[in-house]
Amino acid sequence: MNVRPEQLAQHLQGKLAPLYVVHGDEPLLALEAADWIRAAAKKSGYAGREIFTVEAGFSWENLLFSGNSFSLFGDQRLLDVRIPSGKPGIEGGKVIQQYCGSLPQDTVTLVTLPKLERQTQNSQWFKSLESAGVVVAVYPVERNRLPQWIQQRLSNQGQQADKETLEFLADSVEGNLTAAKQEIQKLSLLLPQGRLSFEEVKNAVLDVSRYDVFKLGDTMLMGDTIRFAKMVEGLQGEGEAPTLILWVLSNEIRALMKIKQGQRKGAALNQLMRSARIWESRQPLVEKALMRVAEPTLKLALQQAAALDKLIKGLRSGDVWDEILQLGLLLTAPMQKK
Repeated sequence: MNVRPEQLAQHLQGKLAPLYVVHGDEPLLALEAADWIRAAAKKSGYAGREIFTVEAGFSWENLLFSGNSFSLFGDQRLLDVRIPSGKPGIEGGKVIQQYCGSLPQDTVTLVTLPKLERQTQNSQWFKSLESAGVVVAVYPVERNRLPQWIQQRLSNQGQQADKETLEFLADSVEGNLTAAKQEIQKLSLLLPQGRLSFEEVKNAVLDVSRYDVFKLGDTMLMGDTIRFAKMVEGLQGEGEAPTLILWVLSNEIRALMKIKQGQRKGAALNQLMRSARIWESRQPLVEKALMRVAEPTLKLALQQAAALDKLIKGLRSGDVWDEILQLGLLLTAPMQKK
């Protein structure tokens, strides 16, 4: 059974499942989900707690032994199993399957894992966890969902804000949910309950956004010029390596060029996407860019990328960050002539 993070609090008000699995790559949401489960277990009388951290030298037999052991006093308990690497290994995988096949009585088991690749999620040991309990997958809150996420958090503390204010907050904390949580909590301390004005929020919030260089490529494909410029400025301020930024943008440009050339020769788009290794979730972004950017522009962009590479290596003079911005603006421009 799968439960979304926003559904977990309501789910935990009912009867607890014998097993919970929390996995994903958003630290704040993963920590909150695990804490809610622990709190719900304690409230329901699962007073005992054992923690198992799977690291070098960990003995999986200890987990089986604990699972098969019953408290002399009949206490309910929580077994907190943490696998930071997300890789239990062959022995661990077998133990997990065995454990899930016969879950201990009077016990709630919580397994926490990092982000898992699709291959890992299809493994027998993870499938056993899915079949035996409740899985909570936590992923980063994308920019388009961030205002709604902030509004829900504000609502929980008795505050509301209009769309303009929510967008401002989203811009201020983008890419850093932990900072977002802190800023929202700060608003509850500084401002009264009810509707918040834009000026009140603007004066109270710091700009704590942390940009992901790999999202810069997505923004370029979307054609969002203003956001691209803001992200470049943010990455520069954070000291991101220009080499990595150029690598990300160049990969996107080369993929677009390869697909464009294939389309010109009559190849099917889905086949070209697979050949360029464009994941299904990113294909709409790429299609949008293909409709907007002409092949001559892509050729020019590749030339600019080559010149930028020489600049980064010190083979020519110029402003690296300005040329990164110019490269992106070339690709985010409105629809061009073919």
